[in-house]
Amino acid sequence: MAIYSSEYLKGVASRKQQLFEQKLFSVKNTPVNTPFDIFLSHSFLDKTDVQGLYQELTDFGFTVYVDWIVDPHLDRTNVTKASANLIQGRLKSSKTLLLAISTNAAMSKWMPWELGYVDGHTNKCAIIPVSKEGTPPKSFKGTEYLLLYPFIKKVPTDTNVDKLWVIESEYKYSTLERWVINGIIEENRTVNIFNS
Repeated sequence: MAIYSSEYLKGVASRKQQLFEQKLFSVKNTPVNTPFDIFLSHSFLDKTDVQGLYQELTDFGFTVYVDWIVDPHLDRTNVTKASANLIQGRLKSSKTLLLAISTNAAMSKWMPWELGYVDGHTNKCAIIPVSKEGTPPKSFKGTEYLLLYPFIKKVPTDTNVDKLWVIESEYKYSTLERWVINGIIEENRTVNIFNS
């Protein structure tokens, strides 16, 4: 499979709206020190795409922090020291940071701040590209500082089961599960997964 497309994610969000609302109800009022596998950094302009990503990631069994889902009381128009401290607490309690990179991501003021904070503390950051194209590219070609980070892609295994992979290069990648647990991306793989 190629990079996630906005169309695909919107479809996931639409098809699984009822399930999403059940999850939404269960994660409200989550204590600040609650651990998450993934902090999903994104532009709020991509809210429906992010809802689809949230659903995909949680369907794969990951616990995912998205500010407007877990902490809907946060006011994006009025950033305070308290709200920044809450986000820092959520970043600290998350094992990894995934940046949902879209055409809107460049307008986000929070995404670079969140990336810098996590990269400086754990270095467990990756890109999850979201393409506006109906048929997105098979691999991610980042620009500027985004080239420093691996990217996430859904690819079927030999047994035809979809898995999420963290890919640094053609022969250097790991499953997202393993990366979340140990932060290691395995080198010298024998199969080129980059353009699969």
